[in-house]
Amino acid sequence: MGAKPSTESEGAVLPAGWEAVIGLEVHVQLRTRTKLFSAAPNAFGAEPNTQTTEVDVGMPGVLPVMNRRAVELAVRTALALGCELQPVSFFARKHYFYPDLPKGYQISQYEEPFATGGGVPIERNGEQRTVPLVRIHMEEDAAKSIHDDSITGAGVSHVNLNRAGVPLIEIVSTPEIRTPEEAGAYLRSLRSIVRYLEVSDADMEKGHLRCDANISVRRKGETELGTRVELKNLNSFRYVERAIAYEILRQVELIEDGGSVVQQTRLWDDRAGESRSMRSKEYADDYRYFPDPDLVALRLEPEWLDEIRRNLPELPQERRQRFGDEYGLPAYDAQVLTDDRGVADFFEAVARLYDSPKTVSNWVMRDVLGALNERGLGIREAKLTPEHLVELLRLVDERRVTAAIARDVLPEVVESGTSPAAVVQARGLEAVRDTGELEAIAAEVIEANPKQVGQYRGGQEKLVNFFVGQVMKRTKGKADPNLVKEILARLLAG
Repeated sequence: MGAKPSTESEGAVLPAGWEAVIGLEVHVQLRTRTKLFSAAPNAFGAEPNTQTTEVDVGMPGVLPVMNRRAVELAVRTALALGCELQPVSFFARKHYFYPDLPKGYQISQYEEPFATGGGVPIERNGEQRTVPLVRIHMEEDAAKSIHDDSITGAGVSHVNLNRAGVPLIEIVSTPEIRTPEEAGAYLRSLRSIVRYLEVSDADMEKGHLRCDANISVRRKGETELGTRVELKNLNSFRYVERAIAYEILRQVELIEDGGSVVQQTRLWDDRAGESRSMRSKEYADDYRYFPDPDLVALRLEPEWLDEIRRNLPELPQERRQRFGDEYGLPAYDAQVLTDDRGVADFFEAVARLYDSPKTVSNWVMRDVLGALNERGLGIREAKLTPEHLVELLRLVDERRVTAAIARDVLPEVVESGTSPAAVVQARGLEAVRDTGELEAIAAEVIEANPKQVGQYRGGQEKLVNFFVGQVMKRTKGKADPNLVKEILARLLAG
């Protein structure tokens, strides 16, 4: 094919006269203590093949038992996304033969899933819309094949069964996404929602959230769908957007060159910046679905659904709107603060104690999130409390520390949980406000820089910031910059 696509802009991805039709199938790993049909632990990072039971590998004579907590989390997601819950649904066996499927089949929901309809809200270029869903269904995960030569030896593959039987929900969109960027916005929105619901950690690096993209192209104005290609197991937002952009251009170039698109499954190679054919795309008949004879129908009692519905949290889009209305925050601030529920909770706790929401927003977005990101911490893992940040802001208001010193103190509080005032006292960081001491330092700075003094007195009054910087340097950032500026203005005028 020709040149590889750029993802710099939507216009650069899609050739004129064409449109893409994109549907996403997103697998979300549920945050349960045990697996979907067994008592094996559901945890990441254990030694291979240590978290599995006879049920997970389909040994003779064993029977699966439904995990009620997994059903609750699945229902919570469906209710939050506005789905229609089916009072009765069924599990089926999906047959295929691959080393990572120890039973030779996967238990999933096929013809009668537990939830249909609903949608995922997205925002692009200031416009909001909802991408409709086809369905949400429950299923168990497969195991994991290991093809890494450094682990298994050259030419040898191993299978880690720890993931076999882990509870998943598959969220299937309608093919109403049109660009790679919309696909990225959809996934970010969905990840934020499931995290708010505490349904999943949705950590893509750990495989908690995985995406398959179904892509076809057609000329603008056509209504018939083109031949669909599936891109499997895209595990980062960047991969999703790059892979879809590439596949759109590949299909368009193929058709324009007189060829035809073949229905198939492809894998994305991000290093090479291209997708590669994996296998021809299967049809439902290829899987030989039939109802699982070991599992009874899944029945959702209305009273239980009502209880789950009552306990749903405020979702990101609703909270974003409220942050603008209640706190007067700009749309950008509201977006950043509400992306993570823990950060939104932290902001609100501080804003209730410190009556300047925009100031709080600035500190949380720039300084708190910066300190957390540098240390690879989430807001709930850090030892910083809302009361700590309020205390720090009041130290600045009272001019006991400068804003620069406060920013220097914050990371230590994040790591240690020590109160800001205690850190300031222990490190001798109290602001220098002794007028006599500051006048003496300012006089020394003026005497040491006669050239700048002449320029200042010649009309270049912005040079006062140079002198302020020199005084701050000599006081190691502890001087009150406003007081320093007053003193310098007076001395330089003389």
